[in-house]
Amino acid sequence: MDLMERAARVRLLLMDVDGVLTDSRIYFLPAPDGSWTETKGFDSQDGIALHWLRWKGIKTGIISGRKSPAVELRAQQGHMTYCYQGDIEKIPIIEEILAKEGITRDQVAYIGDDLTDIVVMRRVGFGVATANARPEVKKCAHYVTQIEGGRGALREVAELLLKAQGYWEEILRKYEVNV
Repeated sequence: MDLMERAARVRLLLMDVDGVLTDSRIYFLPAPDGSWTETKGFDSQDGIALHWLRWKGIKTGIISGRKSPAVELRAQQGHMTYCYQGDIEKIPIIEEILAKEGITRDQVAYIGDDLTDIVVMRRVGFGVATANARPEVKKCAHYVTQIEGGRGALREVAELLLKAQGYWEEILRKYEVNV
């Protein structure tokens, strides 16, 4: 099956966070009470891509081994269907989501960058590695982004999915881009 065929089947796009939605950096900032708050930097073009996917019926979600209030907020702002945090064992989560959605593995895409993501990528129809992913992750991916995580990798994948499913020209016309 070729790349565009895989992308055309996707009804759910799941992803890791650090190294995918972010550049893997974690920032600790002092809070007024003297404690520390963790935050991350997210790409705004990834954000609008999440909206386009939702408009076209492609659900999205996060599965991350770390817990962060910034991730929860990003998931809410992006209208993501799923936000699982604090679980490095991702296979049971994938199985739970598949059961809830009533879809098959070939209808799921997953974007990852590190070793913990390989087991998920091997269980979905469209495994994607970011440009900054570990070499082992890139080897098992169906697609490797040209753009690094935290710099628009999600946007690149979203555009690929939307093109494969015939929605991209409609989105361009919405923004008065001649096609």
